[in-house]
Amino acid sequence: MSELSRVRHWADALIALHLDESWSFAFDNAKRRAGQCDFTRKRITVSRYLAARFEDDDVHQILLHEVAHALAGPAAAHGPRWLATARALGYVGGRTHMGETAVELAPWIGTCPAGHLAYRHRRPTRAASCVKCAPRYDPRFVFTWEKREITAADRRAALQPR
Repeated sequence: MSELSRVRHWADALIALHLDESWSFAFDNAKRRAGQCDFTRKRITVSRYLAARFEDDDVHQILLHEVAHALAGPAAAHGPRWLATARALGYVGGRTHMGETAVELAPWIGTCPAGHLAYRHRRPTRAASCVKCAPRYDPRFVFTWEKREITAADRRAALQPR
């Protein structure tokens, strides 16, 4: 589990090494995505909730991923130019984050008729069915959504290593 002060130190060091002084680092409140490269603000961000639960090596890879975006430019997306840049920095991961998300902070919980759960951080606006029960939309497996309250204590607890 990464300490946020260490993450900030690594981010600042990578930015100083590879980017110019117009770039900065910050933590954000994302629950599903691990990091982001904001070209408009010239800022790299990492989810404080996910960084607190990931191992140091995983967080370092997230930082390398985002620095590669900054170096490759917005048009590169996750294409070959970005991938070559990322590999040159030492990045060994994939194009997107497939790890754990902060489901305990999702206010919407969907339950399918078979009991499978789905989590949403925004209110569902249309019917969705369970992909575990049917690979395509099937009205027999539509989720029933229930809202739960997420308290400040829940958010603080999500920042604690497990």
